[in-house]
Amino acid sequence: MKVYKICILFICLLLVGCSQSNDGWIELFNEENLEGWHAYGADATIDGWYVANGELVYDFQRRERGGSSNLVTDNEYTNFELSMEWKIGHHGNSGIFWGVIENEQYKHPYETGPEIQILDDNWKEYVEERGDINRAGSLYGLMAPSTIVSKAAGEWNHYLIHIDHNENIGYVIFNEQEVLRFPVHGPEWEAMISQSGFAKWPSFGSAKTGHISLQEYGGKVAFRNIKIKILSEDNNL
Repeated sequence: MKVYKICILFICLLLVGCSQSNDGWIELFNEENLEGWHAYGADATIDGWYVANGELVYDFQRRERGGSSNLVTDNEYTNFELSMEWKIGHHGNSGIFWGVIENEQYKHPYETGPEIQILDDNWKEYVEERGDINRAGSLYGLMAPSTIVSKAAGEWNHYLIHIDHNENIGYVIFNEQEVLRFPVHGPEWEAMISQSGFAKWPSFGSAKTGHISLQEYGGKVAFRNIKIKILSEDNNL
Protein backbone atom coordinates (compact mmCIF):
# COMPACT_ATOMS: atom_id res chain seq x y z
CA MET A 1 0.00 0.00 0.00
CA LYS A 2 2.84 2.41 0.83
CA VAL A 3 4.50 1.73 -2.54
CA TYR A 4 1.15 2.27 -4.27
CA LYS A 5 0.72 5.69 -2.61
CA ILE A 6 4.24 6.69 -3.58
CA CYS A 7 3.56 5.74 -7.22
CA ILE A 8 0.33 7.77 -7.22
CA LEU A 9 2.18 10.77 -5.76
CA PHE A 10 4.91 10.43 -8.37
CA ILE A 11 2.35 10.36 -11.20
CA CYS A 12 0.60 13.44 -9.82
CA LEU A 13 3.88 15.32 -9.65
CA LEU A 14 4.59 14.40 -13.26
CA LEU A 15 1.19 15.66 -14.34
CA VAL A 16 1.64 18.93 -12.48
CA GLY A 17 5.06 19.35 -14.01
CA CYS A 18 3.69 18.79 -17.52
CA SER A 19 0.94 21.34 -16.92
CA GLN A 20 3.39 23.96 -15.72
CA SER A 21 5.87 23.39 -18.52
CA ASN A 22 3.03 23.65 -21.04
CA ASP A 23 2.36 27.15 -19.68
CA GLY A 24 -1.29 27.12 -20.68
CA TRP A 25 -0.80 26.32 -24.37
CA ILE A 26 -3.32 23.98 -26.03
CA GLU A 27 -2.40 22.13 -29.20
CA LEU A 28 -4.80 22.86 -32.07
CA PHE A 29 -3.11 20.40 -34.44
CA ASN A 30 -2.15 16.90 -33.31
CA GLU A 31 0.29 16.31 -36.22
CA GLU A 32 -1.58 13.13 -37.20
CA ASN A 33 -4.97 14.13 -38.59
CA LEU A 34 -7.49 16.97 -38.86
CA GLU A 35 -9.27 16.28 -35.59
CA GLY A 36 -10.65 19.57 -34.24
CA TRP A 37 -10.97 21.12 -37.72
CA HIS A 38 -13.57 21.07 -40.47
CA ALA A 39 -14.22 22.74 -43.82
CA TYR A 40 -16.11 26.02 -43.57
CA GLY A 41 -19.77 25.76 -44.50
CA ALA A 42 -22.50 23.20 -43.94
CA ASP A 43 -22.03 21.53 -47.33
CA ALA A 44 -18.24 21.88 -47.58
CA THR A 45 -15.79 19.00 -47.43
CA ILE A 46 -12.08 19.01 -46.70
CA ASP A 47 -10.35 19.01 -50.06
CA GLY A 48 -6.68 19.59 -50.84
CA TRP A 49 -5.63 19.43 -47.19
CA TYR A 50 -3.53 16.59 -45.80
CA VAL A 51 -1.15 15.79 -42.95
CA ALA A 52 2.44 14.68 -43.59
CA ASN A 53 5.59 14.70 -41.45
CA GLY A 54 3.82 16.56 -38.64
CA GLU A 55 2.67 19.32 -41.01
CA LEU A 56 -0.80 20.46 -42.01
CA VAL A 57 -0.58 21.09 -45.74
CA TYR A 58 -2.85 22.54 -48.40
CA ASP A 59 -1.92 21.79 -52.01
CA PHE A 60 -4.13 23.04 -54.82
CA GLN A 61 -2.80 20.27 -57.05
CA ARG A 62 -4.45 17.70 -54.77
CA ARG A 63 -7.92 19.18 -55.08
CA GLU A 64 -10.55 16.71 -56.23
CA ARG A 65 -13.66 18.91 -56.19
CA GLY A 66 -14.68 22.44 -56.98
CA GLY A 67 -15.53 25.13 -54.45
CA SER A 68 -13.58 26.47 -51.50
CA SER A 69 -12.22 24.37 -48.65
CA ASN A 70 -11.09 26.76 -45.95
CA LEU A 71 -10.40 25.07 -42.61
CA VAL A 72 -12.00 26.31 -39.39
CA THR A 73 -11.65 25.18 -35.81
CA ASP A 74 -14.51 23.21 -34.33
CA ASN A 75 -14.34 25.47 -31.26
CA GLU A 76 -14.80 29.22 -31.00
CA TYR A 77 -12.48 31.63 -29.19
CA THR A 78 -12.67 35.15 -27.78
CA ASN A 79 -9.45 36.23 -26.04
CA PHE A 80 -6.35 34.27 -26.96
CA GLU A 81 -2.82 34.04 -28.24
CA LEU A 82 -2.33 31.89 -31.32
CA SER A 83 1.14 30.59 -32.16
CA MET A 84 2.08 28.75 -35.34
CA GLU A 85 4.72 28.27 -37.98
CA TRP A 86 3.89 28.55 -41.66
CA LYS A 87 5.68 27.94 -44.93
CA ILE A 88 4.39 29.24 -48.25
CA GLY A 89 5.07 27.98 -51.76
CA HIS A 90 6.31 30.05 -54.70
CA HIS A 91 3.75 32.79 -55.45
CA GLY A 92 1.62 31.37 -52.65
CA ASN A 93 -1.16 33.21 -50.83
CA SER A 94 -2.99 32.22 -47.64
CA GLY A 95 -4.08 33.72 -44.35
CA ILE A 96 -5.26 33.24 -40.79
CA PHE A 97 -8.67 34.54 -39.72
CA TRP A 98 -10.23 35.00 -36.29
CA GLY A 99 -13.74 35.96 -35.16
CA VAL A 100 -15.19 33.92 -38.02
CA ILE A 101 -18.97 33.49 -38.00
CA GLU A 102 -20.12 30.21 -39.51
CA ASN A 103 -23.71 29.97 -40.64
CA GLU A 104 -25.60 29.64 -43.93
CA GLN A 105 -25.70 33.41 -44.35
CA TYR A 106 -22.01 33.48 -45.28
CA LYS A 107 -20.05 31.53 -47.90
CA HIS A 108 -16.49 32.36 -46.84
CA PRO A 109 -14.56 33.09 -43.61
CA TYR A 110 -13.33 36.43 -44.98
CA GLU A 111 -16.87 37.83 -44.99
CA THR A 112 -16.75 38.09 -41.19
CA GLY A 113 -13.22 37.33 -39.96
CA PRO A 114 -10.26 39.74 -40.09
CA GLU A 115 -7.12 38.22 -41.61
CA ILE A 116 -3.42 38.17 -40.91
CA GLN A 117 -1.95 37.70 -44.36
CA ILE A 118 0.39 34.92 -45.46
CA LEU A 119 2.18 35.56 -48.74
CA ASP A 120 5.31 34.86 -50.73
CA ASP A 121 6.66 38.40 -50.39
CA ASN A 122 9.02 37.78 -53.31
CA TRP A 123 5.95 37.76 -55.53
CA LYS A 124 6.82 41.24 -56.77
CA GLU A 125 3.86 41.69 -59.10
CA TYR A 126 1.39 41.01 -56.31
CA VAL A 127 3.11 43.28 -53.78
CA GLU A 128 3.57 46.12 -56.29
CA GLU A 129 -0.09 45.93 -57.31
CA ARG A 130 -1.59 45.50 -53.81
CA GLY A 131 0.96 47.34 -51.64
CA ASP A 132 2.31 46.57 -48.16
CA ILE A 133 -1.23 46.52 -46.73
CA ASN A 134 -1.69 43.10 -48.37
CA ARG A 135 1.72 41.53 -47.89
CA ALA A 136 2.86 38.97 -45.30
CA GLY A 137 2.36 40.22 -41.75
CA SER A 138 -0.35 42.70 -42.70
CA LEU A 139 -3.79 42.99 -41.21
CA TYR A 140 -5.12 42.27 -44.66
CA GLY A 141 -6.63 45.30 -46.36
CA LEU A 142 -6.50 47.32 -43.15
CA MET A 143 -2.95 47.83 -41.88
CA ALA A 144 0.52 47.24 -43.29
CA PRO A 145 3.22 45.61 -41.16
CA SER A 146 5.59 48.11 -39.57
CA THR A 147 8.61 46.21 -40.89
CA ILE A 148 9.23 43.47 -43.46
CA VAL A 149 10.58 40.33 -41.82
CA SER A 150 9.19 37.50 -43.96
CA LYS A 151 11.44 34.70 -45.12
CA ALA A 152 11.66 33.36 -48.65
CA ALA A 153 9.15 30.89 -50.05
CA GLY A 154 9.87 27.40 -48.78
CA GLU A 155 11.24 28.62 -45.41
CA TRP A 156 9.42 28.48 -42.08
CA ASN A 157 8.01 31.68 -40.56
CA HIS A 158 6.44 32.16 -37.13
CA TYR A 159 3.37 34.15 -36.07
CA LEU A 160 2.16 34.93 -32.58
CA ILE A 161 -1.26 36.56 -32.87
CA HIS A 162 -2.65 38.21 -29.73
CA ILE A 163 -6.37 39.07 -29.59
CA ASP A 164 -7.78 40.47 -26.34
CA HIS A 165 -11.21 42.10 -26.27
CA ASN A 166 -10.96 42.81 -22.55
CA GLU A 167 -8.00 45.12 -23.12
CA ASN A 168 -9.12 46.00 -26.68
CA ILE A 169 -5.76 45.18 -28.18
CA GLY A 170 -4.45 42.97 -30.93
CA TYR A 171 -0.87 42.56 -32.02
CA VAL A 172 1.24 40.29 -34.18
CA ILE A 173 4.79 39.17 -33.51
CA PHE A 174 6.26 37.99 -36.80
CA ASN A 175 9.57 36.12 -36.67
CA GLU A 176 10.20 37.58 -33.18
CA GLN A 177 9.40 41.19 -34.18
CA GLU A 178 6.17 43.03 -33.44
CA VAL A 179 4.84 44.25 -36.78
CA LEU A 180 1.20 45.11 -35.96
CA ARG A 181 -0.71 46.66 -33.06
CA PHE A 182 -4.39 47.54 -33.39
CA PRO A 183 -7.73 47.75 -31.51
CA VAL A 184 -10.09 44.79 -31.93
CA HIS A 185 -13.41 46.58 -31.40
CA GLY A 186 -14.80 50.05 -30.75
CA PRO A 187 -14.81 53.35 -32.67
CA GLU A 188 -11.20 53.19 -33.91
CA TRP A 189 -11.64 49.63 -35.18
CA GLU A 190 -14.95 50.50 -36.85
CA ALA A 191 -13.45 53.59 -38.47
CA MET A 192 -10.61 51.54 -39.92
CA ILE A 193 -13.10 49.10 -41.44
CA SER A 194 -15.36 51.88 -42.77
CA GLN A 195 -12.43 53.28 -44.77
CA SER A 196 -11.57 49.91 -46.30
CA GLY A 197 -12.97 47.56 -48.90
CA PHE A 198 -14.70 45.65 -46.09
CA ALA A 199 -17.12 48.49 -45.39
CA LYS A 200 -19.75 46.84 -47.62
CA TRP A 201 -19.86 43.77 -45.34
CA PRO A 202 -21.81 44.77 -42.19
CA SER A 203 -20.70 41.73 -40.16
CA PHE A 204 -17.00 41.98 -40.96
CA GLY A 205 -14.89 42.22 -37.82
CA SER A 206 -17.97 42.40 -35.60
CA ALA A 207 -17.81 39.09 -33.71
CA LYS A 208 -15.86 39.02 -30.47
CA THR A 209 -16.24 35.24 -30.31
CA GLY A 210 -15.73 33.10 -33.39
CA HIS A 211 -13.81 30.39 -35.17
CA ILE A 212 -10.18 30.52 -36.29
CA SER A 213 -9.68 29.73 -39.97
CA LEU A 214 -6.80 28.75 -42.24
CA GLN A 215 -7.24 29.88 -45.83
CA GLU A 216 -6.78 27.92 -49.03
CA TYR A 217 -6.14 30.25 -51.93
CA GLY A 218 -4.39 28.29 -54.66
CA GLY A 219 -0.78 27.18 -54.54
CA LYS A 220 0.65 25.39 -51.53
CA VAL A 221 0.99 26.28 -47.85
CA ALA A 222 2.04 24.31 -44.77
CA PHE A 223 1.47 24.85 -41.04
CA ARG A 224 2.96 23.25 -37.95
CA ASN A 225 3.15 23.73 -34.17
CA ILE A 226 -0.32 25.30 -34.08
CA LYS A 227 -1.30 26.08 -30.50
CA ILE A 228 -3.51 28.49 -28.58
CA LYS A 229 -3.47 30.04 -25.14
CA ILE A 230 -6.79 31.22 -23.74
CA LEU A 231 -6.65 34.63 -22.09
CA SER A 232 -9.03 35.69 -19.32
CA GLU A 233 -12.66 35.80 -20.35
CA ASP A 234 -15.21 38.51 -19.64
CA ASN A 235 -18.77 37.41 -19.02
CA ASN A 236 -20.00 40.73 -20.41
CA LEU A 237 -18.68 40.01 -23.90
